[in-house]
Amino acid sequence: MHAIRQHAFGPAERLEYTEVPDPVPGAGQVRIAVDAAGVHLLDTMIRRGAGGGPFPLPDLPMTPGREVAGRVDAAGPEVDAGWIGRRVVAHLGMASGGYASAAVAPVAALHEIPGDLSAAAAVAMIGTGRTAVGILDLAKLTPSDAAVVTAAAGGLGGLLVQGARRAGAAVVGLAGGPGKVARVEALGVPAVDYRAAGWPDRARAALGGRPVTVLLDGVAGEAARAIVDLLAPGGRIVNFGWSSGTPLDLDAATLEARGLVTVPVLGPALTQRPGGLRSLETEALAEAAAGRLVPLINPPFPLADAAAAHRALENRATYGKVVLVP
Repeated sequence: MHAIRQHAFGPAERLEYTEVPDPVPGAGQVRIAVDAAGVHLLDTMIRRGAGGGPFPLPDLPMTPGREVAGRVDAAGPEVDAGWIGRRVVAHLGMASGGYASAAVAPVAALHEIPGDLSAAAAVAMIGTGRTAVGILDLAKLTPSDAAVVTAAAGGLGGLLVQGARRAGAAVVGLAGGPGKVARVEALGVPAVDYRAAGWPDRARAALGGRPVTVLLDGVAGEAARAIVDLLAPGGRIVNFGWSSGTPLDLDAATLEARGLVTVPVLGPALTQRPGGLRSLETEALAEAAAGRLVPLINPPFPLADAAAAHRALENRATYGKVVLVP
């Protein structure tokens, strides 16, 4: 089979497309013939050797990849042979062999892909989708809210826009460039190009003058800070990352003076939900199968072009979920 192998941390060129032996599933594992593998911004950090937040860097050499969807073609000992032939999706962990034409996964991590959901959509929902469902649960949006979503054309942002709209909230999405703005508008909400001068005023106008009550933000940096300045007293800041490279730094005095509330959404806040992450995965897949949350999918990259996929993601040249296909 073919896989992406990485022997040293560094630039995208470290991702090598090569032939490797077929993996053999062990006890409690299956082998998946991969139809789609997810690419995540965290993958690029691991590739560079920047680390994955609190998670240690993997040993090298390694095959990256956290999410795969495909068909089970082999089962290890202690696994029901009935899994063979089923369409499944699984989250493998931080850097656990997803960039390959076949991958091994614990049977406990498998979800049968519901209905006719595509492999690419299933990959989008097993990781990014579960995070979106968890964030929406914790954000507790209502029809009285006016929400701003940063990176609204991204895989996570696009799902949050849809979820906020379904909750009845007024929503405006921020995106970089006309193409991405158009993709957000296609979701049925107004969008604003945060690269254009005077965009905060346009964001406020897009909400019909309603005061902003919720910021759904995984970017942080200057754009998020500008929206914080628009938040009404008692507004909620739902922050789940800082892809800009600059965290959203708000001191306690500022929060208290304006009555702003920060909503923690990552780490324990997600895993402490009854059923843990698996319940979020199940719900995310069901929402996608029912058409209530439709993931944006960037045109897939061939597995051999994993390096190009990483470069495009790092250069913000993609939208929605980035996937590889063998």
